[in-house]
Amino acid sequence: MLVFALLSAASAVRAASLNMCTDEYLLLLARPAEIASVSRLSRDPADSSLWRLGRRYPGNRGNLESALKTRPTLLITMGGSGRSTSMIAGRMGLETLALSFPATIDDVAANMDRVAAALGRPRQAAAWKRRLAGLKARQGPVRDAIFLGSGGNSVSAQSVEAEWMRLAGLKQRPLPGGRASLELLAIRPPGIVLRSADRRSERSLGQAWLDHPLARPKASMIIEIDGRPWTCAGPLMLGEVERLRRMM
Repeated sequence: MLVFALLSAASAVRAASLNMCTDEYLLLLARPAEIASVSRLSRDPADSSLWRLGRRYPGNRGNLESALKTRPTLLITMGGSGRSTSMIAGRMGLETLALSFPATIDDVAANMDRVAAALGRPRQAAAWKRRLAGLKARQGPVRDAIFLGSGGNSVSAQSVEAEWMRLAGLKQRPLPGGRASLELLAIRPPGIVLRSADRRSERSLGQAWLDHPLARPKASMIIEIDGRPWTCAGPLMLGEVERLRRMM
């Protein structure tokens, strides 16, 4: 029994995530002993809604050098640095998992499966996927909506964010340049405005128009949202969709 325990401890996965978006998958799926470190952004309440959980673990600066200090056996990456990081890590005997930025909700589900498999527990994502399947099975009509972020920034009508909105019963309106304007909200107000509260205290002069009364059209239902899960539009969006459905 002692030999088996030692072998199990030696072969246990210790994963370091180098990106805030990959942090979400790791923090949601891994056991505490399987998390070597997460990116420092996931320890910051201004950036991540998982910051309380993220602060339980060492932080890294999003690069291989800083992650090595936490002695991982697996690196999880996303984005352009994934290939070079994987090559260097491979030469050092470390496994890497390079996730793709999700373009669809199905991509998010696929990333959940990949991380769960890399942790050695392929069924770990099953509960999350059951929640997703339940939402998809209970879809109704959609309502005209605009996502309103900092400075009037919005999302593309063909983006993964818009797909999450459709799952919540909202149809993101196509906008020129992916931005809303005070004139648009005043003349053609949508049925629903999703207003992100993310970093509102840091608003600049260029964002001041968001405080104008016309930016809160009376003809629209204004829903205040936490913009942090929308940054990655990953697995945390499942809870956002459930919350939006309860509000409408």
